[in-house]
Amino acid sequence: MPMVKMVDYDAAPADVKAVYDDIMLTKKTDWVNNFWKYIATSPATLKRVWSNVKEVMAPGKLDPLTKEMIYVAVSVTNNCEYCIHSHTAGAKNKGMTDEMFAELLAVVGLANETNRLANGYQIPVDEQFKPKL
Repeated sequence: MPMVKMVDYDAAPADVKAVYDDIMLTKKTDWVNNFWKYIATSPATLKRVWSNVKEVMAPGKLDPLTKEMIYVAVSVTNNCEYCIHSHTAGAKNKGMTDEMFAELLAVVGLANETNRLANGYQIPVDEQFKPKL
């Protein structure tokens, strides 16, 4: 159950509408998803997070599909149902196939298993893995 009421476009104050308009323009869509509508209860948070998303998820040394797939992997590990759905849809829109999704989940599962084993055994890091500064 949500902790706050979502802010629909029609009821949004001007500063929130401005961010909503930028979201729709940037994403080339005619709607704003629920994530933004709920965090809009704090306009400062909405503006800050949207600004961060635009900066971090923009094309760079990593292509947009890779960034979406990383986001899916972290969302699966953090058990964020909303983000799993949202970023899986984003990754599929950028070309991720069902086979790629299955392989991604296999890597996520393996990484979580081996991370837990390494942490549980308190395995010291090999010197060869450490950066030489």
